[in-house]
Amino acid sequence: MPIMHLKRVKFAVSAMPSRVIRYFRVRGLRYSLGLVGAVLCVVMLCMPSGYVTEGPGPTRDVLGTVDVGDSGDSGDARPMIVVKGAKTHDDTGRLLLTTVNSYGIDWPPTNAEALLAWANPHAGVLPREAVIPPGQSGEDYTRTAKKEMTGAQDAASTQALRFLASRGMDTSGVTVSMNVDEIGGPSAGMMYALGAIDKLTEADETGGRTIAGTGTIDKDGKVGAIGGIRLKMIGARRDGATWFLAPKDNCGEVVGHVPDGLRDVSVSNLSEAYDALVAIGQGRGDSLPHCAAE
Repeated sequence: MPIMHLKRVKFAVSAMPSRVIRYFRVRGLRYSLGLVGAVLCVVMLCMPSGYVTEGPGPTRDVLGTVDVGDSGDSGDARPMIVVKGAKTHDDTGRLLLTTVNSYGIDWPPTNAEALLAWANPHAGVLPREAVIPPGQSGEDYTRTAKKEMTGAQDAASTQALRFLASRGMDTSGVTVSMNVDEIGGPSAGMMYALGAIDKLTEADETGGRTIAGTGTIDKDGKVGAIGGIRLKMIGARRDGATWFLAPKDNCGEVVGHVPDGLRDVSVSNLSEAYDALVAIGQGRGDSLPHCAAE
């Protein structure tokens, strides 16, 4: 570099501090503090938050098929519920299990992302500790969720066969299994059980309607509460459901938050859920119990 140009560069660099000072001095202290505050706000918004954000997840028709291929591959479409040892029957409608998408399990969202989710009526924001127990990693949480889903499938299969046996069906030698994709957690238990019952009975339970729902199922057939039910109702309505089977223990979160075009039905056990399904399919759903505020 020529000596003259080098001197100019050195002069420009040495003059920068005085220029910066003069720039802020001309504009005043208030302007300078405001600019510094704005920069700090941008930095804070870009930093990781201590929250997990949630939104309505995909739905799955338990009477339909699921792609069990590798991620990014067209895969192999198989029935979501597989029955062996008995004849199965088709239904003209759909039974949708509902899910919640959680963001921030493997890495935390930024403060800006958490703020946008907080302002979005179709999203949720939870402290990370409320979703992932302290000391547990994102990978641990994912493994636990998958284990819970496996347990929910086993419970749903057992309860579906027990329910049918109580109504006079010979279920000896019948086995029920499920094909799932990336769904985790126990909240699909009730819908899996209803799907298995639907497949093993000749009746067209849905009557051609799209019925969604959520809820755990235990060894006694009781339908238990789940998380994120408001977001699940939004996802159900988005995907065409007009009816939503909700655990009675979740009714406090349901009241006042049911999307337009969706009718909620309160259920507390598998028998009530199945009877509600039949009533809806036969056009008698209007008499079913809504969730009510306690």
